[in-house]
Amino acid sequence: MTSEENKGVLQQAQLERIFSYGYVSITLSLLKSRKFSFAPPHMILAFLTISLFLSGCVSLSLFPQKMPLREKTVQGTAADKVLVVSISGVISEGKGGAVWDRDDDLVARIKEELTLAAEDEHIKALLLKINSPGGTVTASDIIYHEIMAFKEKRKIPVVAVIMDLGASGGYYIAVTGDRIIAHPTSVTGSVGVIMLRVNAEGLLQKIGVEASAIKSGTKKDIGSPFRPMTEDERAIFQSMINGFFSRFLDVVSKGRSLPADQLKVIADGRVVTGPQALQLGLVDQVGYLDDGIAAAKKLAGLTDARVIMYARPEAYRNNIYSLANGSGGLEALARLDLMNFLHGSSPQFLYLWMP
Repeated sequence: MTSEENKGVLQQAQLERIFSYGYVSITLSLLKSRKFSFAPPHMILAFLTISLFLSGCVSLSLFPQKMPLREKTVQGTAADKVLVVSISGVISEGKGGAVWDRDDDLVARIKEELTLAAEDEHIKALLLKINSPGGTVTASDIIYHEIMAFKEKRKIPVVAVIMDLGASGGYYIAVTGDRIIAHPTSVTGSVGVIMLRVNAEGLLQKIGVEASAIKSGTKKDIGSPFRPMTEDERAIFQSMINGFFSRFLDVVSKGRSLPADQLKVIADGRVVTGPQALQLGLVDQVGYLDDGIAAAKKLAGLTDARVIMYARPEAYRNNIYSLANGSGGLEALARLDLMNFLHGSSPQFLYLWMP
């Protein structure tokens, strides 16, 4: 075999090794009666890669779709399970921000977790790990409703553990628990409603811009940021807030069996520490996450249980303090973008502690 023929055989062998790598296997056959001249292997590989993309055989997404939740064990080996559901960050439906930096929709993820848990007979207790300053009235109420419906269907105990922060909507959700535990350094309470509204009239006047509305009724543009709010309109909004507040108090009263005089103490929207919340009857115990797991086992009548979480396949969960998604309560406050709540500058009603 001449040196030129030897070179051709060598390059063929290199090419076969390259194209057999990964999911693509390409075999080249040489006819003895013909001579072939091979380009360098990296050039041929680049050519084939481009051809595959152009032909549509291969597609690449810069923003991959979320995969379904999967069970991950974070503690224990028993057959019976305690499911930890993390409720962290500002409670709302949907997530803003850049496409590549969006977390799961919190409401949708909680619903997905509860649906999976409802089908698993080995799950004997639910532990809510709450670290949230609250959020929108409706999102908070949806999660509350879904957890109560889950309790009614599965007939298993629910324990809520308040971490850094379990205020307003975060506490609204905690009330679903058969037992509520707050850390010694938790901040909770903030039972109340707040409405955010931007008044941009003065700013528009400074830059020489005037906004006007053609409307079918005098109240059609109520809450508009382009004009002052009238006393009549303020009374309408106050009536709505009072209704949402009454619902909040009713949820707390039923969930905690608190008398009217105790409700009056917290009705001003104040926040309290874990020990103060215990004195006011807002929580049952001051303790830690391990105490919450122990309480869940006890209420479920278990001597041993495996602690699990649901997470996306790419997520890493190695212990009970692992976050399911999003930022924690205090971090969420630091990162809170108020304009994210003012969709189209419309007023938003919030169960939110927002110092």
